[in-house]
Amino acid sequence: MAGYVQDIGQFAAFRWSAEDRPPFKWGDVAPQDARAFLGEFARAGASAATMRRKLAAMRTFYRFMLREGMVRTNPFAGLHGPRGANRLPRVLSQEETARLLQTPVLRLQAMERECAEAGSAPVPAIARYRCLRDAAVFEFLYSTGCRVGEAVPLCWRDVDLAAGKTIVTGKGSKQRLCMIGRQAAAALESAREAARAAFGESAAGAGSPLFLSDSGARLGAREIERRMKRWLAEAGLPPAVTPHKLRHSFATHLLDAGADLRSVQEMLGHASLSTTQIYTHVSVGRLKEEYFRAHPRA
Repeated sequence: MAGYVQDIGQFAAFRWSAEDRPPFKWGDVAPQDARAFLGEFARAGASAATMRRKLAAMRTFYRFMLREGMVRTNPFAGLHGPRGANRLPRVLSQEETARLLQTPVLRLQAMERECAEAGSAPVPAIARYRCLRDAAVFEFLYSTGCRVGEAVPLCWRDVDLAAGKTIVTGKGSKQRLCMIGRQAAAALESAREAARAAFGESAAGAGSPLFLSDSGARLGAREIERRMKRWLAEAGLPPAVTPHKLRHSFATHLLDAGADLRSVQEMLGHASLSTTQIYTHVSVGRLKEEYFRAHPRA
């Protein structure tokens, strides 16, 4: 949402001078203004994805103003954004994924050893929770294939650890069933016990958020990203990896192991099978690497 607001502000700065003051005359914008706006970014070397987002932001903004009777036409309606290259998603290998998932727990174990060897007080409850929570977040994202935005709103009542399942709300407010593996369920249980010790019994109640911040509020997506950067550095993994890459890795590892493409589509919540098929390309790429590495006549 913030990005869309920024895009609209950029167009206003492009179309009107610094002397002009809002409210702007949005109805005076012509299709040539819209084309010139996108052309500016093309000349500046903006990526195809950036230009498509700006076009989408302005098209949606004008669609809203049309609905409200504020303008009569949508000057962005007939424009098409540049096509981007079909880049394969960067995924973590199974070994890299395991390293990331284990790092918060290994850090906690190291902290506990240091306290025991020094004969000092045990690891503070909030520090203990922070490590176990981060491990649970990563395990949950990798186990379910959820987007971060789908995991953040969950409460304890939304997950059934005994049955290993949860229902999340994805894009378009569509709900889908996600599986929770044994290791993810165990990580969640450990985080729940640590939350109880750090914040009290209510932190583990049915209505409490699945993941809490250090202050006891609901953990946000941005904080998950920041925490991941910290653990990536400790695990010696590329800093450009994001929580969404765990979703990419989830899909690729399933397909590598022979999972049915339609089943993976359902697990990811993709409306179109073509969206899921990009992960088969990743798997084929790995097969090619193995072929050219190992075949004597490759």
